[in-house]
Amino acid sequence: MVARSWNKFLVSTEQLSEVTTEHQAIPFYRDERVLRWAAQIVSAVLLIGLLVWIIVNFIQAADARGMALNFKFLNDPAEFPISDPVLPYDPSRTFGYAFLVGIIKTLLVSAIGIVFATILGTIIGLARMSSNWLISHIALAYIEFHRNIPLLVLLFLWYFPVFAQFPPVEESIHAGPVIINSRGIYSTWPRLGSGGVVWLISIAVGIILAITAWKVLEKRQVDTGKSTYYALISLAIVIIVPTIGWFAAGSSPLYLDVPVLEGFNYSGGLRMTPEFAALLIGLTMYTAAFIAEVVRAGIQAVSKGQTEAARAVGLSFFQVIGLIILPQALRVIIPPLISQYLNLIKNSSLALFIGYQELFSVGKIAINQAGRAVPVFAMVMFTYLFMSLIVSWILNWYNRRIQFIEK
Repeated sequence: MVARSWNKFLVSTEQLSEVTTEHQAIPFYRDERVLRWAAQIVSAVLLIGLLVWIIVNFIQAADARGMALNFKFLNDPAEFPISDPVLPYDPSRTFGYAFLVGIIKTLLVSAIGIVFATILGTIIGLARMSSNWLISHIALAYIEFHRNIPLLVLLFLWYFPVFAQFPPVEESIHAGPVIINSRGIYSTWPRLGSGGVVWLISIAVGIILAITAWKVLEKRQVDTGKSTYYALISLAIVIIVPTIGWFAAGSSPLYLDVPVLEGFNYSGGLRMTPEFAALLIGLTMYTAAFIAEVVRAGIQAVSKGQTEAARAVGLSFFQVIGLIILPQALRVIIPPLISQYLNLIKNSSLALFIGYQELFSVGKIAINQAGRAVPVFAMVMFTYLFMSLIVSWILNWYNRRIQFIEK
């Protein structure tokens, strides 16, 4: 009994010693948390100091060579032309305005290219999964051809052998409302008349009212269980309100602008230059090949049981794809799709090699005219960065909205 009591006393003493040791204050120079913070602070200070040293030396070297790093030159006249400007432009405009024209042209070709590449890539991705051997292998050939050729080579193949070979103006090709010559592709295009603004406002009002009616009536149908015909009513609003706006405009709010030969060229209608057409087609077809693989991977990520269940209840192939597969596949498709959109925007800078003057091309000319390489390249770099961040933010927001919420 005495030995057992003594052993218990020794065990209690050891436990008390361990607890006391654990609660003893650790010197700060041996505390792992303090050491980690100190290492991070020292590293940050050294990195910031190195960056400051590099920047200061760079500015001093630039000043010594007479290379001003300010942006005052943006208010000087650009004194160079820009072909097919989206905004009214002449060489007397400032460098800043010329840079804005380049940005708008980049945004235009990028936005149109993203839409067309998404549509074409989705179609090719679905064709790649077709059970028809011929359709599937045609899609495969398209994908492999475009994925294994540099985009610059593809642009050359579209521009020089195709669009650069269009006939002169006097030998223009007339294909219905479309006219093709070496100056571009012309087509009849609707334009807003004197009452066009009123009609556009009525369209916007009709869309807003239709969306509101859809949500309100749909909620009422869910709450009461009675059919409210919200889809038909919303469609009727979209049709009726713009129709009223059309007659309220007073005169014809919309007319067809037909291209007419005046002197040595056509004027009027919609004109697409050969450079713009080659760039748009090249970007669209190149990016669509990658989007097709993204779409195929996203669809294959959906369980086959979903497809089998949908076909079992009698849904057609297109109903299965549109109602069952794609809504679930989007959560897999969106993240890599963001990268393809960003690549398309950045790849538009290759337009310089086929003569289309967009952001990068305008920046290069501005460097030659103003002699301000560093500020201009900084503007170009941050403009591309800003556009890419905006597109990435929008698609990431949409991706978060469509993700499954697991509880």
